Order: sequence, then C-alpha cells, then structure tokens
Amino acid sequence: MTTRIQYQKARTVLRSLIQGLDPETSIELPKDAIVNRIEINRSMAIALAAIEQVEARMLRRSQLPEGVGKTWTDEEVQRLQAEFASSEPIPLIATKHRRTIRAIEARLERLGLLRPDQRTTNNSFFGPVSRGDDE
Repeated sequence: MTTRIQYQKARTVLRSLIQGLDPETSIELPKDAIVNRIEINRSMAIALAAIEQVEARMLRRSQLPEGVGKTWTDEEVQRLQAEFASSEPIPLIATKHRRTIRAIEARLERLGLLRPDQRTTNNSFFGPVSRGDDE
C-alpha cells in the first residue's frame, strides 16, 4: 500500500520535473530533455493532479468516523431507535455510533422515524432537502 510519504515524494518529484528541474539538485534540465516534451509534460501534470486527488480523498477519509461504511447490526439499529425515541440529539447519537449525522438521519428515515423534510443533511440520492417557511 502506498503511504502518504510516498505520495508526497512523488508529488515533489513530479512538480520539479514539470518545472524542468532535476528533482535531486534543482538544476535546470537540458532543453532537449524528455520531460520538456509537451505530451510528456502534460502527462506528468495529469499524474500530479491524480496524486493530489488521492491525497485529498485520504485526508477526508481520515477525518470521518470509524463506523463509516460499516454494515448496521440489528443491535445497533435497536440502540439507534431507543436513543432517538428518548430524544437524544442526532449529533450525539452519531458520535456514539461512530457514524456521520447524515448516516444516522438516513437510517432513521429508512426506519420510518424521520421524514425527508426533517433531515438536516442532504439526501444525495434525491437532491437537497427542501426547507419550507412553516418549519
């Protein structure tokens, strides 16, 4: 598995090469060096953008609760129902379950305990939740 350090090093090397510099010495490469060919340079820029996207995804993923993407167990669903029935705040429930607020609201909606218009997060499958003036 590629580590964050390996991505950072590859990013640094590619940036140097795109600028026409030797990555180790920072000395300008000869004008006829292969990295100065337009298609090679464009390809390196695309590779650099891909690495930056992977790093951004890794950073976002590292900030998510550890329960993200895990299957809901029957016991966890029962706890969720009990917590919601006792009017615990959804952010607190999310913290307890190590899930996002969005995941908690989606599960509550699926269980018929929350209407779509009561959600505070967007439902990515049906677009943003509309907010009426009567709330």
